[in-house]
Amino acid sequence: MIVFLQAIASTVGPRGRHRALLLALGAATVGSLAAGPAAAFDASEPRSIAAATQPLTIFKDPQAALRAGLESYHAGNTKKSVEALRYAADGGESLAQWKLGRMYADGDGVARDDAKAYSYFAKLVEHFADDEPSPRERLMAAGAFVAVGVYYLEGIAAAKIAPDAGRAFDLFRYAATYFGNADAQYNLARMYLDGNGVSKDARQAANWLDLAARKGHAPSQALLGHLMFNGEAGGPPQRARGLMYLTLAREAAGDRPTDQWIVELHSRALARASESDRKAAVAMLEYYLTRRD
Repeated sequence: MIVFLQAIASTVGPRGRHRALLLALGAATVGSLAAGPAAAFDASEPRSIAAATQPLTIFKDPQAALRAGLESYHAGNTKKSVEALRYAADGGESLAQWKLGRMYADGDGVARDDAKAYSYFAKLVEHFADDEPSPRERLMAAGAFVAVGVYYLEGIAAAKIAPDAGRAFDLFRYAATYFGNADAQYNLARMYLDGNGVSKDARQAANWLDLAARKGHAPSQALLGHLMFNGEAGGPPQRARGLMYLTLAREAAGDRPTDQWIVELHSRALARASESDRKAAVAMLEYYLTRRD
């Protein structure tokens, strides 16, 4: 169980940073701010004669191969890990399929290969479309639906997968409703905002963003805050609440280059907010953090 959880656990931000958040937002009420700017191993290396004469590892069963693969991965022996995980994946071990999919999708110890990643995630989608995942498999199953949905949004030329927004929408909606997955809810919202595979609907987008934002999903908090602040969430502007969500998202974004769009949305809203907006946002933020913790 411990090995399983280590393999699929997601990173969550540290809690209890009330003062830093409140001070960062509250300080803006004092003065005006300037506006701111959203080796795959089978591509093989030659093996030595000695290595070629070594017998292939024989595993007792797929479960044993899964354990060996995860142990090798955590020990830093990626090649040995991939060999064992492939054996386990071919034997129907869902966690091995998930782990290999993530490794190829992220280029984690292997050359990035979206076609291989897609093939492993697609096996999981096919499996969990028919079989109920166990409680410990739900996070993994939801992640597979989202991953395949993202691939369908853009397509994969190497795998001859053409973009299919309708298929992506169905996968996101299933993961968003059945699993309550925040990434799926965020992707659905983006499709509604862009009119990609579905008619544009800002109110529907805001509803999905709200569900994900309540789970602490920073991109959803940022986008929902932006819509609220500008009155684009299907109602009148909610500048203080929008600024609150943008501040939460900005704190979670840190200095990651991929999250600079969040930093820019927050900076622009903060520069446009009145002193009363900021004070109200401080009060809302304090209440939100107290309830969350």
